[in-house]
Amino acid sequence: MPELPEVETVRRGLEQRTQGFAIARVQVHRPRAVASPDDPEAFAAALQGCTVQHWRRRGKYLISQLQRGDGRDGGHWGVHLRMTGQFLWLEAPRPSCAHTRVQLWNDQGQELRFVDTRSFGQMWWIPPGEPPEMVMGGLRHLGPEPLGPAFTASYLEGRLNGSSRPIKNALLDQAVVAGVGNIYADESLFAAGIRPHTPAGQLRPHQLDRLVKALVEVLEISIGAGGTTFSDFRDLTGTNGNYGGVALVYRRGGEPCRRCGTPIQRHKLAGRSSHWCPNCQH
Repeated sequence: MPELPEVETVRRGLEQRTQGFAIARVQVHRPRAVASPDDPEAFAAALQGCTVQHWRRRGKYLISQLQRGDGRDGGHWGVHLRMTGQFLWLEAPRPSCAHTRVQLWNDQGQELRFVDTRSFGQMWWIPPGEPPEMVMGGLRHLGPEPLGPAFTASYLEGRLNGSSRPIKNALLDQAVVAGVGNIYADESLFAAGIRPHTPAGQLRPHQLDRLVKALVEVLEISIGAGGTTFSDFRDLTGTNGNYGGVALVYRRGGEPCRRCGTPIQRHKLAGRSSHWCPNCQH
């Protein structure tokens, strides 16, 4: 599933390509791609005639402000890519593939296409005057952004106080910190020198401080590399993310640690694979 760096990469691509994109026509090929309103035709009708304004990201969600042709508020357009959703920007007509779920065109024939192999991605239209979190329920349960000022060692200390669950599981909890998934939890724990199965409530303030700094650094490096592609993620031009080639532990089980040479360990935690170096992480 795309994590914060991948979603941020998509947000930047959408901001660059679609700001001012006047939606003339919408075609929904798979109704389940639209979470709200219930009728996909109502979704298409709501977006048609709107111009896409700025895009913002909250956790793994994307949200755009819409404006009608007469300047009135057009509401918001929300998107979650889930496991395999991706946007493609097309300057000229191109036949759609079997996994095309939603297509949007302007009067010049430019197209924004949503492709989703596993069909878990979702879109929402939020009516004018209604906060996005009232329609996109997942927004109401998100923790702070890891790149924002509220995500600090003090915050984590209070949030994890007394918790016996592994710190890796806590980092994957979107109510603790928004946007982090398996890749960047493993990588940040390695950078901070903390084993993934360490009980979260046992971490000392200096360890939490290292973890916060490591997570921010890992995320910023990955954003600069355009995210990570191990299977499905692509940006709006169809380009792979480059961070995966420099990952230090993720998906490197059994391979030598790039820092000390010790074989990387791989185990399951709450059904998710975790990778760490038994020498570099204590």
